[in-house]
This record gives sequence, C-alpha cells and structure tokens, in this order.
Amino acid sequence: MKNILIVDDSELIRNFHSYILRSAGFNVFVAEDGYNALEQVFKKKIDLIITDINMPKMDGYILIEKIRSEPQFEDIPIVIVSTEEEMTDKQKGYDLGANAYIVKPTQPDILVQNIKMLLSN
Repeated sequence: MKNILIVDDSELIRNFHSYILRSAGFNVFVAEDGYNALEQVFKKKIDLIITDINMPKMDGYILIEKIRSEPQFEDIPIVIVSTEEEMTDKQKGYDLGANAYIVKPTQPDILVQNIKMLLSN
C-alpha cells in the first residue's frame, strides 16, 4: 500500500482528500504546514506528497524546494492542489519540482488519476 502525505492548513481539505485517497486504497498521513510535513518525510516512507501553496509558517513552494534539495527525496512525486490558478503560479510550482498541479475545488477522480499515474512511473 502506497503512503501519501497530504499537506494543507485547512482541516476540511485534509479530511476530504484523506477520504478520497483512503477510499482509493492508499495509506494517508496529514500535515497542517510545511514544517510538520518535512518532519514526517524524514520519519516515514512517503511515496507521494500532495501540498497546498498558501499555508502559514512554510508555504508549499518552500516545502517543495526543501524536499527537492534532499537527494533521498528527489524522486518523490509532488502534486500541488491549490486555489491559485494563474499560469505564473503553476509555472513556479513546476520549476521548483512539482509533478502535477490541480486547481481547487478538487475533483476526486482527477486527483486519484494523477496519483495513480505518478506512482506507476
């Protein structure tokens, strides 16, 4: 069973995404900000990360930068799920190392399809 880390400051979004992914057969961990997410990435075997961009303390962009700067984590797929829909936001996410960018509100089937595609590589 693959381990997915959901990083979002909204408990509602964390619960929604957790429900979708557990229903699809994934093991799910959650973090409310980038600091907590990094802590978990170092302690657990995480197969894929879903992160929001706008979060207190450490935003999603900084989280991606920090994960990609660690050689042992450079191959973990990262999916951004954000309300930010400007092309500049998407480009920045991809430039930092995100593998996919989904605009909220999240459609469950799109989220699951992206994750299955990224984990099959």
